[in-house]
Amino acid sequence: MNDQSAAGGDPALEELRSRIDEIDAGIQSLISERATIAREVGEAKGFSRSAEYYRPEREAHVLREVVRRNEGPLGNEEMVRVFREIMSACLAQEEPLKVAFLGPEGTFTQSAVLKQFGHSVRALSLPTIDEVFREVEGGTADFGVVPVENSSEGTVTHTLDMFLSSPLKICGEIELRIHQHLMGRMDNVRKIERICSHPQSLAQCRAWLAQSLPNVETIPVSSNAAAARRARDEDGTAAIAGEVAAEVYGLNIVIPDIEDYADNTTRFLVIGPRLFPPSGHDKTSLLISSAGTRGAGVLHNLLDPLAQGGISMTRIESRPSRRRRWDYVFFVDIEGHAEDEGVHKALAQVESHANLFRVLGSYPKAVL
Repeated sequence: MNDQSAAGGDPALEELRSRIDEIDAGIQSLISERATIAREVGEAKGFSRSAEYYRPEREAHVLREVVRRNEGPLGNEEMVRVFREIMSACLAQEEPLKVAFLGPEGTFTQSAVLKQFGHSVRALSLPTIDEVFREVEGGTADFGVVPVENSSEGTVTHTLDMFLSSPLKICGEIELRIHQHLMGRMDNVRKIERICSHPQSLAQCRAWLAQSLPNVETIPVSSNAAAARRARDEDGTAAIAGEVAAEVYGLNIVIPDIEDYADNTTRFLVIGPRLFPPSGHDKTSLLISSAGTRGAGVLHNLLDPLAQGGISMTRIESRPSRRRRWDYVFFVDIEGHAEDEGVHKALAQVESHANLFRVLGSYPKAVL
């Protein structure tokens, strides 16, 4: 035994550990100070509930600054995740935000909730998109999170259709990179007799399944969490789902990342009762239609003020209006906030041409 071992270790290593301990103590002290100041801000404004404290435009600004300042060695996603959790804990000092989401537990929508709001929230799992809207409309939940589109499989039309009758606003967006994993109680694919998953996830893995497991039965189910439950309870059944589902239901990830497209991403909307001020990097979502929707040049007339104002349109989707046969409305996403001078002017012109015009929300773009 050398002298260093007898003395209890390498002095240089002990010095590094001592420095880490000092840094940890400093970080903890600063987090406590931040939480105190955050509470004082709310008290100064007369806030009594977490929902009143929550300012998505402010949080987006803080997280963008985190990315701008970051010089490593941690990546931007890791740094943003740390700060998101700090803000989430500070916000929940009096009571946690209540956030409804399309459940059950273990779905990608739950992962989106945690990415946007952190773990210091009360997440309310609900079985349908309709119920998420209803719980927020009734005030049982402060906000809701629902899927709206996937980069490879397109639009979740039911979410759009809910805005035809709901007064709720879009308060934010979440972009979640979707990793689809093959999971089950088994430890190799030779033991798989059937695969369960939500139809969207099956579609996102269609080519992989056809090439790798062409003779295995695929069974659509109501959610990836339901698939994971079956994989937990049934011999020979595997599921396609996200990592959270494997953790919740105690499954082995047999083969990871089986999605067909490497950049497979789902976009989610945060819905709530009111609009928020600009963050500086925003989107605006519109619901518009014209009395003469089927006439020549109607869509051009509706959208021309945007082009004339130099405002970029990032998405357009048509849906039946449900007012009469063959009548359609348009869901449009544009760059900028409705309160921005140029956007405000262009939207006033759009409204003058429209039979139906609603600003569904102006909200911060997804930070990462």
